[in-house]
Parts: sequence; C-alpha cells; structure tokens
Amino acid sequence: MPLSPRAPVLTALYRNPLFRSDVRVEAHEQVALELADHVLRWKAGVPDAAMFKGQLNRLRIYALRYGAEVEVSARPFDNFALVHTSLGGGAEIECDGHRLWVAEGRTAVLAPKERIRLRWSPGNQQMIVKVPHSLLHEAIAREETPMKLVPGFLMPRALEMQWELLAHSLLNLLSPAGTPEAHSKWVDQFERHLASFLLLHQPEDAVQTAMSLVHAALPSESDNTHSNRGARQMDAVIAYIESHLCAPVSLEDLARVACVSSRTLNTLCRRYAGIAPMELLRNARLDAVRSRLLLDPSASITETALAYGFGHLGRFAAYYAARFNELPSDTQRRRD
Repeated sequence: MPLSPRAPVLTALYRNPLFRSDVRVEAHEQVALELADHVLRWKAGVPDAAMFKGQLNRLRIYALRYGAEVEVSARPFDNFALVHTSLGGGAEIECDGHRLWVAEGRTAVLAPKERIRLRWSPGNQQMIVKVPHSLLHEAIAREETPMKLVPGFLMPRALEMQWELLAHSLLNLLSPAGTPEAHSKWVDQFERHLASFLLLHQPEDAVQTAMSLVHAALPSESDNTHSNRGARQMDAVIAYIESHLCAPVSLEDLARVACVSSRTLNTLCRRYAGIAPMELLRNARLDAVRSRLLLDPSASITETALAYGFGHLGRFAAYYAARFNELPSDTQRRRD
C-alpha cells in the first residue's frame, strides 16, 4: 500500500508526537533539536506544524509537516544521512548544488557535504529516516567494497516498490512482537540491510547507474519476455532524465543509457510513453518548471526556464501552453 499521511502503517509513529504547534519558533527549535541546526523561513500559508518520532536500535523515523510553505537552509549533516519520502505534497531540494524535485510518493536520499536547501510546498508532509554514518560504515564493511554515500539523489522509479516494502517493514518494527532480545537482534540485521540498500542503489554516476539498472533487469537469453526488458530500459531512461533536468542531454545520451540505438529508443518511447524520447525529456522539464512556479510564485519565469534547459523562451512558452493549457504567468497567478 503506498505511503500517505493516513496510511495505517504510520499509526505506531503517530502515537509518539514530539510537538503540535502553530508557533513558528517552537517548530524550528524542535526540528533543530532532532535533526540539525538550520535557518527556517516561513512563506505562504498558515503554520500547522507537527513532528512525530519512532526509534529503533539506531534508526530514527520521523513524520514532519509545517502546514505552510517553508524554506530550510542547513549546513552538512553531522554524522548522519536522511531519507525523505513525500507522503503528501512536494519538495524542491538543492543538495550541494544538485537540484531534486521530490514529488508526492517519491523518495530522496540526502547526505550533503557542503550545504542543503529544502523548499516545502504548503501541506507537505514527509517521512524522514535518520541513518547514522556508523551504520553505513558497517554496511560498507560487510560489502567489502569501498564506497560512500553521494550528496543527494532521487530514488529511481525502478526501486520505489522495494523502498516502499522496506519502509513498511521499518514502520511495523515500531510495534515489536516476540521477546525483546529476539526483536533487538532482528532489528540490528534489518537496519544493516536498509543501509546496504541505500549504498548499493545510489548513483555513483548517473549514466553508469541507469545502465546498471538496465543490465540488472535484463532477462536471460532463455527468457523471451521482451516487454519486461523494454519497461526496465524505459525506467532507466526516466531515471537519467530526472537526474539531468538542468543539464545538457542529447538523444545519444538517452540511447546510451538504455543500451540501444537511437532508432530503437524512439520505438521504445513511442511504445511505452506514446511520444519521442526528446519530447519525454521536454515534458519532464516542463513539469519541473510548473512545480517550481507553483511552489514559488515570485520565481523569475525566464530564469526558471533557462535553469531547466529552455534556451529559446518563445518556444518554451508555446510548449508550456500546449502542455498545461495556460501560460507560465497564469500558473503563478493561481497562487496569488
């Protein structure tokens, strides 16, 4: 069952509220105490903040909302990483200069080494898992492979179901069953497994990661389920697009990610998405622009369009109107 603010699996977490408040200062102090010192700027909307906490052996699980739109700026985290899952609403996250849009239902892993800025839309609620570096170091030792967590990445769509199962198991462990000793040992194993999952599925390099998603999912020669292979190839292409919304991307780049020719990629995209590869890229960028304009009505339309790769503003406006049946300025006025 997908995670949402009212998902039954969150009941155990909601039993332990740290605070509920419409006082801005109180919300800031409580979140800083649990996570990291930060600057909190309140934007549009009415504050309706709440934070809930669950604790296992070494993992800490939180549900957090602010009610209003907020912007959070923080320094690198002290000896931990965070896994953010958007239960409701969306968030724009800039981690060491890399921009992520975490739409509702998506998950991002954050381990900034320089700085981080988060912009939450009104009504946004996040489930946050705090993973200590000590647990990640244990997972690295078990894998016997030198690796470290990259500053920030969006969980690929191909792995969303696996993460959702892990998250459900994590939340279910907040209501222990059996003897305390047996439960503690199982939790230790589960926590290390979760840390290994994060390390092994991070993008060391976006192209390499997307290609590995394809190769890992390719059926054996004796397996003739070509539709499954094509779907996995498309997942890899979409994962690459989502991690390169602000970077130059060519048709050849997308074909390389899918491990096919440009002509075959065009066939794949039309079969699974109904459009050409570069239109798929353009639509993803238009969606990101729209999300930004809805999140920040004061954002410059020109600067936002350029940031997401639209060098010709006239064409951008035409593409935007064709996709959303309104101009970018109309989108901004909807928030006034």
